[in-house]
Order: sequence, then C-alpha cells, then structure tokens
Amino acid sequence: MTTSPRRRLRLGDVGRLLLAWLGATLTLVIVGLVLDELAFRTWWAPAVAAAVIGLVGLVLHPLLVAVAARIGWVAVIALAVAGQGLVVAVALAVVPGIVVESWWAPLVAAWLAAFVGSLLAWLATAGTDEGFAVALARRGHRAGRRDDGPASDGLLVVQLDGVAYPVLTWALAAGNMPTLERWLREGTHTLHEWRPTTPCTTPASQLGILHGTSERVPAFRWYDRELGRVLTANHPADAAVIEQRAPGPGLLADGGVSVSNLFSGGADRTAMVMSRLRSGRGTTITREAVAWFVLRPDGLARSLFRTIGEVVRERVQALRQVRRDVRPRVKRDWTFAFLRAGSNGVVRDLSTAVVAQEMLRGTPIVYVDYVDYDEVAHHAGVFRRESLAALEALDGVLATLETVASHARRRYRIAVVSDHGQSQGATFLQVHGATLADLVADLTSGSVEAVQASNEDYARLRALAEEMAGTGSVTARRAAERIDRRTGSASAGAGEAPESVRGQEPASDLIVLASGNLGLVHARTDRRLLLKEIDERWPRLVPGLVNDPAIGCVIAMTQDEGPVAIGDDGILALRTGKVVGDVDPLAAYGEGARERILPTSERAEAPDLYVVSACDPATGTVHAFEELVGSHGGLGGWQDRAVLLAPADLTPPPDDLLGADAVHQVLRGWRDQLS
Repeated sequence: MTTSPRRRLRLGDVGRLLLAWLGATLTLVIVGLVLDELAFRTWWAPAVAAAVIGLVGLVLHPLLVAVAARIGWVAVIALAVAGQGLVVAVALAVVPGIVVESWWAPLVAAWLAAFVGSLLAWLATAGTDEGFAVALARRGHRAGRRDDGPASDGLLVVQLDGVAYPVLTWALAAGNMPTLERWLREGTHTLHEWRPTTPCTTPASQLGILHGTSERVPAFRWYDRELGRVLTANHPADAAVIEQRAPGPGLLADGGVSVSNLFSGGADRTAMVMSRLRSGRGTTITREAVAWFVLRPDGLARSLFRTIGEVVRERVQALRQVRRDVRPRVKRDWTFAFLRAGSNGVVRDLSTAVVAQEMLRGTPIVYVDYVDYDEVAHHAGVFRRESLAALEALDGVLATLETVASHARRRYRIAVVSDHGQSQGATFLQVHGATLADLVADLTSGSVEAVQASNEDYARLRALAEEMAGTGSVTARRAAERIDRRTGSASAGAGEAPESVRGQEPASDLIVLASGNLGLVHARTDRRLLLKEIDERWPRLVPGLVNDPAIGCVIAMTQDEGPVAIGDDGILALRTGKVVGDVDPLAAYGEGARERILPTSERAEAPDLYVVSACDPATGTVHAFEELVGSHGGLGGWQDRAVLLAPADLTPPPDDLLGADAVHQVLRGWRDQLS
C-alpha cells in the first residue's frame, strides 16, 4: 500500500461542498418563512449563515465528539438532539442581519438542515463506500494527529470471519471480490491456505493468532473443571478468563489496537473487545467513533439506511428460501434480522471508522474482525447468494481501508486472514429427530443439562452496548441484559454459572454442549474420565452414540492408547494411527484429520467425550448440533480450510501452515520485519 503525502481537492469534493451549502441555505430560508421566531433582515444572510454553520461546525464538532466519548450514552444522545442546534445557534448569533427570538428556533433549523443535508449528501454519493472512505480520510486530516517525522511501516490485519479458502477462490473467480482480485493481479499480495486444528472456532483460532496458543480452548463453550462451570467465549467475563490463561505478551502488545475481537492480543487500547469490556480499557475509542457518526450524515445516515435495508433484505431472503423450499434451511426470524442488520450495518461501519482512526494516528499494528459472512452463512448456508453478497460487501470494506491507508502517515501493509471455514448440511435435529442432549439422556436414562443454542450473533451488539454505556455501569448491564433476553442467551459473570446450570444444586451428572458439528459430553467431575470409567457408569452411552447414523465418531481417553476415535466399525488410536476393526473412523473427514484433532483430544480441558457428526466425504456435508445450516467446530467439509492473504513484499508464509499458533508466528514475523 502506497502513501499519499497530501490529498488534492477533487471536483467531486467541490461539488459536494456546494451542494451541502446550497441545501443549508434553502433550509434556512424556508425556516425563516415558517417560523416567526427566526427572521432574516437581508437577502444574503441565509447564505452567509449556512457557510458560517459549516465553519463553526469544524471548530465545535471535535470538541463535542471528545466530550461524548468520555461520558457515554447520555452525552451521545444529547449530542444527537442538541449538538447541531448549538452549532446553528452560535452561527446565527455571529452573522449580522439575523433575529432569533426563541431558544428552540436554532434547534428546529438545525434538524431541518440536517435532514435536507443528509438527503442531499446521500444523493451525492455519501452513502457509497467511496464517500465513506473520503469522510474517514478527512476525519484524520482534521484531527491533526499526523506529523512529518519518520515512522516505520504499519500492519493492518483484517479477519474475515468464517471464510473458507475454496469459497474465497470461487468468489474471486466469479468477479465478486474486485479489490482482492486486483491486489492479486497486480502482485501486491499472494493467496495462501492454512489449516486450523480442532476445534475450528473463532475463540480457539483467534486466541492462537493473537496470543500464540489455543491449548486451553477445547470448543466455543465447555465445562471448565477448574471453575466448576461452563465457559462461553463470547461472554465478557469468560473471555477475560480465557485470555488471562494465555501466556505471552500477544501480537498487539507495545502499541497495537484490537477492534471487534474476542481477545485483545495484548493491546493497550481496544474497541468492542469481549475480554476487555469489564476492565474499562478501550471504551473511549468506540464512543468517539459513535459520536462522530451522530454528527455526520455520511456516518449516521449511511448506517441507518444500510441497517434498515439489511433488515428488509434478510426478511426477503428468508421468505424466498421458504417459498423455494431450499434445503437444508433453518428458521430465520425477526430477531436474527435485526441482529444481522446491527452487526453487518452499524457495527461494521463503526469498526471501520475505528480502524481508520487508528491508521491515521499512526498505530503500528491493528487487528479487526468482520463477522458479516460468518453470521449470514450460519443461517443461510455457505454457498447461498446472501452469504456471497456479504462477502462481496466485505471486499468493499477492504477498498475503503485501502483508501484510508493512502492518507496515513505510515505506509501500511494490509493482510487478510480467516479464522476457519464453514461446512454445510442439515442439522442433527433435522436428521435424527432429536437433539444430542435428548439422545444422551435416552442412552443414560438420566437427566442432562444442555447448552445447544448458538449465540454468536449478538456478541458485537452486546460489546457496543457495554462500551457505549461505560464499564460497570447500570446502563451497560441493562443494555446487555436486554440483548441477552431477546436472543435467549445467558451471560455469566465472573464466578457465575450460565443459566442452564445456575440456581439449585445440579440434578444431573452430565452436561451436553454444542459447538457446530462438534458435541461435548462432560461429567461433573474434577478430572477427565477414561473410556473404561464411562462404560462402567453409562454402558449404553458410547455404543449408542457411534451407532447413530448422524454421528461419525466419538473421541475418548484410554489408559493405554491415549485418545481414541471410536466409530461403528473401527477404533483409531490417535497417537499412533493404529486402526482396530474394518474402517478408520476418521477416513470420511479427509487427509490429515488425525493430526488436526490429536492435539485437542490430548488436553486436560477436553470433555470426557467429543462427539463429531457424520460427514459425507463426497460433498463435505456435516450436521451441526446447533440449529445452523453452516457450521464449524469439528471435522468435515471446508471448516478447517482457512485463508491468509499475504503482502507480497514481506516474508512469505510456509506452505504447510497448521494451527493458529503458526499464523501467529507469521504475523509476528511481519510485525518485526516492519518495525
């Protein structure tokens, strides 16, 4: 990415300025005719006042944004209601020939002017990606945070959540990702594939990428024997516990910034990062971006229009799947529509605004996660048109960031990485007719506690709500709780159990959890049970699981062989590769499946039983234990085929990248190379 030391005024910029000035002038004339409390004594007063409003706004807007960023929701709401009125009032007071006889006249004028200005700005391409990029670049220039001193090159790492390598190559071939295709065609980047180890989830991969290890993360959620409760990675208190267990300083230590991630990477400053929501670090960054959005039509108006459009688009797409009887599919309700709209609209733009702000400040390394494709593909399917459209929109985000990078003081390299892929198929409930917890309860003739509902979608909105309200505030907690209630999710605080195991003394001996097509069966013990002990306590459990046609294998620990994968026609010793029986239980999951699942199955944090759904080796079809069409977490399909787009002038990654810790070493090497 090249650096442009100065930005020339373009004809389009002049046109937008004139259009905005004309709109404000006409609005003031109309307000003057309608309101008796506002009068213009000269014909030129409205035009001069409109120009002065723009100049006063340049002075007051940064001050108002700074105040709002340090107070939270109250200040941002006040800014939205009265901030622009204050700007107009000051402007009207300094322009001669204007009479203002009430306090509310400037407020009315401000809101009408803002409406007209927003509409005109939108029509003048402020709602496009190009207009948004220009606004972000201008923000950096006005902030005055750049200097002329020398600086080392910077690194921006963009995580496209859940994008499988084959999906990306198809999108490139179809012309749906013109920015990435241009980078590859011009030779500024090279495309590579890396293989996540099991579990193929964001918590494990992102912790490995940012902190260099994913050893203590056996799934998206799991029963932690040390704490005696379930840990869920996208709950703030739990994310903090998971990060605290990771050794090392982190990829983003010493000046980096983490944006919209589960973990901080050791960054001193963060924005919308789960593990830092209760620590009070990073909240000002997010509030400043929101305050800037409120004051700019090409921020707030853009996001509102896109959010409304996303709700309508989701409902139309969901109904179209039903009308066409697309299979497999899951129910997509209004709750998901609003969650998708918020995450793929406002949160995406806010994340981009924060990243742009940090690049223009000269932050040496920034890591940001965009979940748009992952969330849509979960509910619509990996290959469905709405999922590929979300991926195409993310290509537009990369183009925006490229534009911002050209205005930054540092020369930024942009790397793109996905944390895992996704696999598609009918859910276990649809195929089997009951949930995994129901099956386990039937085989053990006992009561089973279960957490099988996906709650990934709401995480970014929850992060935004807590950061905006302020750490530990009642407003933050209530906002998060409202989101939790709407999504049916429980958020456990430090030392608390989730809703499914909270309250009275537990009545069951087993906890069943779901992480895509990876199921976890935990006994309430302080250590992992051996296969022999499981068979003694529940003799029907393992045979009943492996004989189910929707289940491919069960992984358990043995005394002599270590972890073994058990299928209906064979047993595989994962350490040695020795197969007893007719069929290798991992044969359907592709080459290297044993190597990808062995490290996880060895760890003390592993459940007593891992349950992996069946996989069709011809199509890669799997069956999620959650109600998701597209899933990841276990083995099978494309969920363990991830992407790394590398800057061509940096040290190329090795061909055999296995595990997120290997990606961490590549990114750390690039950072050291650029410093």
